Amino acid sequence: MLLNPGGPGISGLWMASWIPSKLPPDVAAAYDWIGFDLRGSQHSEPRMSCDPHYFDGPRPDFQVGQGTTGAWLDRAAGYVAKCTEKHSWLLPHLSTVDHVGDMESIRRALGAEKINFFGWSYGTTLGSTYAQLYPRHVRRFVLDSIVGPSVSWYDHNVLQDLQHEKRFKAFTAWVAKADGVYHLGTDPAEVEAGWYAMRTRLREHPVGRIGPDEFDDTQVAGGYDVLRWPRLATVLSAYTNSGDTAPLVTAYERYAAPDPEDDSFDLYNAVMCGDSKWPRDFRYWRKDQAKVNEKAPFYTYNNMWFNAGCLTWPVKAGHRTRITGKGLPPMLLFQATDDPATPYEGGLDMARALPSARLVVERAAAATRSRSRATRASTISSSATCAAGRCRRTAAWSTAPAPRTPTRHRSGSRPLRPRPPARRRPPSRDSS
Repeated sequence: MLLNPGGPGISGLWMASWIPSKLPPDVAAAYDWIGFDLRGSQHSEPRMSCDPHYFDGPRPDFQVGQGTTGAWLDRAAGYVAKCTEKHSWLLPHLSTVDHVGDMESIRRALGAEKINFFGWSYGTTLGSTYAQLYPRHVRRFVLDSIVGPSVSWYDHNVLQDLQHEKRFKAFTAWVAKADGVYHLGTDPAEVEAGWYAMRTRLREHPVGRIGPDEFDDTQVAGGYDVLRWPRLATVLSAYTNSGDTAPLVTAYERYAAPDPEDDSFDLYNAVMCGDSKWPRDFRYWRKDQAKVNEKAPFYTYNNMWFNAGCLTWPVKAGHRTRITGKGLPPMLLFQATDDPATPYEGGLDMARALPSARLVVERAAAATRSRSRATRASTISSSATCAAGRCRRTAAWSTAPAPRTPTRHRSGSRPLRPRPPARRRPPSRDSS
């Protein structure tokens, strides 16, 4: 069973021991679990390393209204220049198709006629592309938290912006209901105004490495796991009500502080910028992103500058592989409706592209009103949710029946989240 956690660029080695530990023993024992690092990243050689300190804070404010556009354009262009100077010979060979070719090399090295695969987020792009290019070698594939196969990476980011806004609104509504604890107001709009006021104060008076951008990155972590909301609410409450910055520092170090040894951002750029076409004229970005920002001010400019390297990336962009599902056995798809990094539309898109697949949907309500903690599906790793009924049977890699409509389940237990080794990474978009 080949494994990929997404990114692209996040190490997959840890999955080989973690995934089977979260599955029923008979399922875990049925496979050899194989994690691997994509070419150009982590423990693979050669390994990219463009600018280990690119995310050092405090950075220029993401918000274009603060007059930082020139600084960010220069910063992104300087980063790309360093990548080009160090790795120009490697950059043209880091597309998803290249990584899929490496998966095929692993299959041949194993001497296996067919392989099994499980992937999260960008891993769903990796898995579906392998299946499309090598259908005769596909056995059992599970895709969890899905990137839609027909959308460009630029447009995928817009979907992320809109979904992150919804998650931020859900957070402020939750805090407002807990005014007796956090004393930030009973109106979500009041809580939101307090959050943006804190952001403004951090621009004027950073706390060590933490300015407004780093505060943004810390809050983004709450979009993926509601169990982080109490800590994030404490950050806002302590700062607003007493000027205490200690909870902010703790949360930043836990959720967002970059690790200069982590190179996932470098491969992220190589794949994102090379796999599909991006607008090359910043005037288009500025106009288009301003429209998105009107609907989703929390994340739009954060996400825009995170991907700004694609404006000047030196490799000619290609096209994402068209997924048709022709000649493929049934696959198992998992998708949560409130996933901010791989929005729900992606799961529906993949289900349409793979007509024989079974799509299991985790409703948003389970992420906020029950004991379920995650807004991403990650259902395959939950011994609680997948140990019963249909999920348990399909998670055991039995042949999944072809559905006519998505299967939905509302989890009353806590889907487990992947926990890679405790290394701080650049703020990850996880496709993604």
